[in-house]
Amino acid sequence: MNRFSCVRGTGSYLPPNRVSNAELVAELARRGVESSDEWIVERTGIRARHFVADGVFSSDLALEASKRALVAAGMDAASLDLIVVATSTPDMVFPSTAAILQHKLGVAGCPAFDVQAVCSGFVYAMTVADSMIRSGSANRVLVVGAEVFSRLLDFNDRTTCVLFGDGAGAVVMEASEQPGVLATDLHADGRHVGILCVPGHVSGGAILGDPMLKMDGQAVFKLAVGVLEDSARTVLARAGLDSDDVDWLIPHQANIRIMQSTARKLRISMDKVVVTVDQHGNTSAASIPLALDCAVRDGRVHGGDRVLLEGVGGGFTWGSVLLQM
Repeated sequence: MNRFSCVRGTGSYLPPNRVSNAELVAELARRGVESSDEWIVERTGIRARHFVADGVFSSDLALEASKRALVAAGMDAASLDLIVVATSTPDMVFPSTAAILQHKLGVAGCPAFDVQAVCSGFVYAMTVADSMIRSGSANRVLVVGAEVFSRLLDFNDRTTCVLFGDGAGAVVMEASEQPGVLATDLHADGRHVGILCVPGHVSGGAILGDPMLKMDGQAVFKLAVGVLEDSARTVLARAGLDSDDVDWLIPHQANIRIMQSTARKLRISMDKVVVTVDQHGNTSAASIPLALDCAVRDGRVHGGDRVLLEGVGGGFTWGSVLLQM
């Protein structure tokens, strides 16, 4: 009997504090930093984002998204065989946010670990889960993307601080006789470490280097569009399909221009692209599962639909997952 993995349920969570462009621009003005709603929307497509309150961590956001995904799947946390959390903003240096999430879910025993591939993290984590299920190492896996990027932002740098937000998304995956994950594709190229990074670390009780996010926007844009097209074509070819067979494209929600350019290169209409960047900003590893859950819950994505997920992020990392829901 062939063994595959499929998505049984989705969930997401955004912290209550919604920050509009107007509110962010007003805060930047108090710091002497010039920006405007028009400038942000024109360059990014972002109109709002959500920021966590003090004392709220990635595991807290992950917990709420996970609970919703488990309810949607009709499962209990105790039935999970594996928990994988994609995050670049862990609660602690260690233990993993996945282990902390496991404890908050009130379960113990199954393996739990984090995946760190920045904005590609959820695609990486989902690919790991698919492989574990196909190999027989797990039957039910909780895969989460959760981030609190607001704590990495330099609010004196208008080119980056307007881009990012906080949130979490989750899926429950299960072994199946019918394929749900049709194909996956992962890549990394460490030569591009410097174009998107947080070049700081903890040593001897102090922060060494710069703990704020740094990005070369033009370099990221140029690289992202090319690798996303290539990865999308690779997973389609592996599944014996082409872009006309895709019902929905759910790209990493980084910048509307990158998303539009990728869709154009793949000849996929923007009517078939799920866009949440306008309301969520860039939530890094959380952006794809957040967008997927939104599209499932508002009725756009149905059972049987073919959904192409693709992400690109610091590392430089990128990859795609082709799903049949």
